Amino acid sequence: MVNPRPIELLAPAANAEIAIEAIKHGADAVYIGPPSHGARKSASNSVDDIKRVVDFAHNFGARVYATVNTIIYEDEIRKVEELIGDLYRIGVDAIIAQDLGILRLNIPPIALHASTQCDTRTSEKAEFIEHLGFSQIVLARELTLQEIHEIYKKISVPIECFIHGALCVSYSGRCHASQVISGRSANRGECAQICRWSFDLIDAENKRIERNRHLLSLKDLNLYDRLEELLKVGVSSFKIEGRLKDLSYVKNIVALYRNKIDEIIKSHPERYCRSSYGKVNIDFVPKADKSFNRGFTHYFLDNKKPSNITSTLTPKSMGEVIDDVSELHNGDGISFFNNKKEYEGLMVNRVTGRKIIGNRNFILPKNAVIHRTFDIEWQKKMARNTAERRLRLDIELNNDYIKAEDERGVKIIIPIPKDLEPAKKVISLRSQFEKLGNSIFYLGDFKQNDFTKFIPLSMLSNLRREITEKIIVLGKTTYKFDYRRKENINAQYISNSVDYRDNISNSLSEKVYLEHGVSSIQPALEVSKNMVGKKVIMTTRHCILREMGKCLRTTPDSKRNFRLPLRLESGNNVFSLRFDCENCQMEVLRGQS
Repeated sequence: MVNPRPIELLAPAANAEIAIEAIKHGADAVYIGPPSHGARKSASNSVDDIKRVVDFAHNFGARVYATVNTIIYEDEIRKVEELIGDLYRIGVDAIIAQDLGILRLNIPPIALHASTQCDTRTSEKAEFIEHLGFSQIVLARELTLQEIHEIYKKISVPIECFIHGALCVSYSGRCHASQVISGRSANRGECAQICRWSFDLIDAENKRIERNRHLLSLKDLNLYDRLEELLKVGVSSFKIEGRLKDLSYVKNIVALYRNKIDEIIKSHPERYCRSSYGKVNIDFVPKADKSFNRGFTHYFLDNKKPSNITSTLTPKSMGEVIDDVSELHNGDGISFFNNKKEYEGLMVNRVTGRKIIGNRNFILPKNAVIHRTFDIEWQKKMARNTAERRLRLDIELNNDYIKAEDERGVKIIIPIPKDLEPAKKVISLRSQFEKLGNSIFYLGDFKQNDFTKFIPLSMLSNLRREITEKIIVLGKTTYKFDYRRKENINAQYISNSVDYRDNISNSLSEKVYLEHGVSSIQPALEVSKNMVGKKVIMTTRHCILREMGKCLRTTPDSKRNFRLPLRLESGNNVFSLRFDCENCQMEVLRGQS
């Protein structure tokens, strides 16, 4: 018999409040930024706040991962050592890391997860990362089902994949656009999101092929209908993007995927099981398009040449399509595209019949599709307490003792006072033990056996409190942690590759690569003295020409309305495009070629 594979729903958290709500709504784990070195600099949290999340999460066997996933500068090494030590002491389950210098820090044996910033796209890279001692690997977002499966067959640690949320157009960890243009490094959590800018696309003869279009802005990922396929190819952790998203987003999207994962587990209990505990009750119907989205895509999941994956008209939220304006309420926000295909948004003040009165004068184009980008009634609902999560607690009552055991397998025995009087009439005490108040438990099985004594109500109240308090304490002391795996010092970096050129910003990271067979190293752009010479600032599987139906490999020269090379212009910023058709990817270069 093969044990069912534990499946993890991993939720983002900008802060402790959102992290706790994510767990209440069904997350098996959360990832959250510590005070520094998280890849979302504006979503950092104090160690004390993260401890509050840990204390709550571990009650349900849910895990907390801290994102120490930026590159680290030489003068920050000791600071990061202290930070990781603090996170280990408060019970954080794992560190999500990009900088391999962490492997040479003097830190406790906390588990390490390889960030998506490590750009793991091949089985060779995944094997190498596993050999370094990482316990879980976050794969690149661009992979197909077949590519994921090829990686799964080569490694033994869990695979983590993004299933929902914003997409970076560049390979993660390989985008230097923000650093070069604005001095804000994506590898330091300060991305300026240049990919969301509007551009003109211009050819070699200065012909403008596209004007004012967001040609690098991708739609949002939504793999809700593909989870079972992802499980079949080996994914064990489903990750939701969004450490900058608000509370209502996290509640809604976590609840959405919790329901779907539970359906799959219920259909295949011999294959899969939950990786945390607790019955989740949600009092709303989750809907993906109620939350921020730029439209949805499966991205590259099915093949390496998808179409319709960009949101070129706007990088803003599209919300949900409204077919009937009577559904709108005072205070809703709506958007539409005008006759120039420009995005317009406004607040609804009143709806009269089919007439919308907004907070400004506007003309709704004929046959325009209305999107509701802000649903005031939904937001009011989401601001309330919308979910609870409780552990099943079984109680057995005997004349000499009470035995209690929760669904995690944590059990205690409490003696019954020997001087209790016999009950004049034996009645069921189940209703009394169901009164578990605001604790994290609900009563499951209750056995009264041969119990014949009389227990005063005050004593029953004390016994209930003693049971729940002791179970909680014992649950914390018996919580099972994962720990850092042993590094294979003989593992060699990817075959046929002897030099490494990206994201090495300290001597410890350099040492790791040298010890594993890399012979030539170029320092990270962020610490390089030759930033001016950087040409390729972004590499992506997204191809502007393929999206336009003008793929260079499939479109004859006679049917193209442009001449190479092409460039993107946004204000004074100019980027040339280079098409690597052999590998079906596009490079964005600084300046005009």
